[in-house]
Formats: sequence, structure tokens, C-alpha cells
Amino acid sequence: MTYRVIQWATGGVGRAAIQGVLAHPDLELVGCWVHSEDKDGRDVGTLIGRDPIGLVATRDVDAILATEADCVVYSPIFADPSVVTRILESGKNVVTPLGWFYPPAEDRATFDDVCRRAGVTLHGTGIHPGGITERFPLMISALSGSITRVRAEEFSDIRTYGAPDVIRDWMLFGKTPEEARTSIMAAALGAGFGQSVRMVAHELGFDLDPELRTTHDMAVATRPIDSPIGPIEPGLVAAQRFRWEGLVDGEPVVTAAVNWFMGDEHLDPGWTFGPGGERFEVEISGDPDCLTTFHKLHPISIEAGLERNPGIVATAMHCVNAVPYVCAAEPGLRTYLEMPLVAGRAASHLHRTQQDAS
Repeated sequence: MTYRVIQWATGGVGRAAIQGVLAHPDLELVGCWVHSEDKDGRDVGTLIGRDPIGLVATRDVDAILATEADCVVYSPIFADPSVVTRILESGKNVVTPLGWFYPPAEDRATFDDVCRRAGVTLHGTGIHPGGITERFPLMISALSGSITRVRAEEFSDIRTYGAPDVIRDWMLFGKTPEEARTSIMAAALGAGFGQSVRMVAHELGFDLDPELRTTHDMAVATRPIDSPIGPIEPGLVAAQRFRWEGLVDGEPVVTAAVNWFMGDEHLDPGWTFGPGGERFEVEISGDPDCLTTFHKLHPISIEAGLERNPGIVATAMHCVNAVPYVCAAEPGLRTYLEMPLVAGRAASHLHRTQQDAS
């Protein structure tokens, strides 16, 4: 069966998702919503740097919602719950890396109701949060008993993230520490990472304290650091760490964390990525302990990352590969805890069709 897909927004994740849909044997791209006026009316192929594919992008929400489709991959910079509701009410399933991983009971009930009335499914997925923060810790935890602590952590060079406006205006890199402390990122990211922490805690049976602990630490440049947003001058923020911890009697038991640096030189404090370099880690403390490290989800250079960042592609592909499973799921908001294993698909020249199988 071929599922008809609409891509919502064409930033880094959106462009990678379009490429993923076009290469997926079970999916057909039938629509594309864009935010900016200069993308409106352009062929989607040209928007992702390839030959035209005969599909035109649009800013017209009513027109895109009227398009016959099975699923929307929803990936603007920030989620708008009212828009997601409209998409669901139009009879389309939604896969998104922007939340709904494990929402609070009230939010879940609201979207469960919308989904069931429309006969569709909403599923949050991605990479961090949305995969390495909860799906993989839960999977790896099956190898241990008497678990006392779970940690999921990212170590990334933020210079490879091709969204300078976000880095400068939202993350507030290149600002004074006092300015950067006012960033909305701790709260905005915490909405997703907090869901991840609570999902892991719930499934493993930890009795968490009511409030998560959030910490935001910064390092400043000690000499000018070149970056996609211009030189980071001495004394300005060049590295940030965010940490969200689920506690039991004040002690951390489930931790999600990000370390975003403008490289790991010329920083005060002198933070580095360490011998492991850029990576994602999932650590289980139990009987036995287990440490899993994900490499190759980071680009080999800043230039390569700005061209095509593997972490962004992985985020998009986790969404794209989920589409057939989400379309087949029972209506409602479905987290990893209610979904089957999601798998990718073989490259087109190696893929066996259903006709071949029969």
C-alpha cells in the first residue's frame, strides 16, 4: 500500500523528510506547505536542490488541508497545537518531531479526543528528544535489572546546525551570559525533554518527585571563535549545557542533557567533547551497567554539516519511517509505548517489492 504524504515546512528537517519520502517505496509526496513567501509556488524539487518533481509548494493552509493525503510530517521551527488540531480534524494522521512524545494527561486526553473523532493518529518522534532520549533507553534497559539511573546525552558542535537565526535569536549564542540566561530554550526544549524523562521513569517504575530539575550552564569565548553567525567575541556565550533531571527524593534517576558548543577550544570554563568527540550516549546504571554510544550522526566537518547534517537527516527519517506504522495504528495519540517497532526500508535498488515477494 502506498501512503500519500504532505510535508509541512521545509527547513532542515523538512528538506530531509522530503528526500526521505521520495526515496521510500511505500510513500508518495502529494503536498508541501511552506512558511516564507519566496518559497510559495516553487517546485518542491528545486526547494531541496534537485530537478523539479512537478509538485508545487504552497502557503495556503486551506488548500493544503483540502489535499487528499494519509499523513502529514509536521516540522516547522516551533509547533502550533491549533494547526496540528486542524490537520488532524481534516482527517490526516500526523507525525512530528516537535513534541507529543509523552504529553501530560490533560493534553493527551484533548488530542486523543480529536484523533478519535477524526479517525486518525498523532505520533511524536525524532532523535533527541524523540528517540535517543526515550526509545533507545527503554530498549537498552531490557538488558539490565535493578536499575538506579538512566542518562541520555548529546554532545554536538552547534556550528554545524544550519539555522543561524535560531542559533543567534533563540538560543542566544554570541550574547552576554546575562542575555543568554533569558533564552526561552530551557523552557521550550524542556517541554519535549521533560516528556522523555517522564516516559522513561513511568515505564521503568520510578516514583518521581513532582518537579523535574532544570539546569542551564554556559561557557564564554576566551578569544574570537568563527561561527555561522559571525565571530563570537571574548566574553560572549560560545557553549551551553542544558540538563533535565527526574528526581527521587532529590536524587537524579532519569537525565536528558544536551551539550552544544561552538567547537571545544577557547572556552571558559574549558569544556571539551572529550576523547569520544561528538556523539550521543545512552547509559543505564543497573545490573549490569550499560553504555551505548552513537557515532556518525554528526557531520565530518562544519561545511559538511551546513550542507547536510546527519543528525537532522536522522530526525527526519525517524518521522518518515514511522508514517506507514502511524497510518496503520488505531486512532488516538500514540507514543512509543503503544506503537510497534518502526524500521527503515532498503535502498531502492535493493528493495524487494510485494510483487517480487509473491
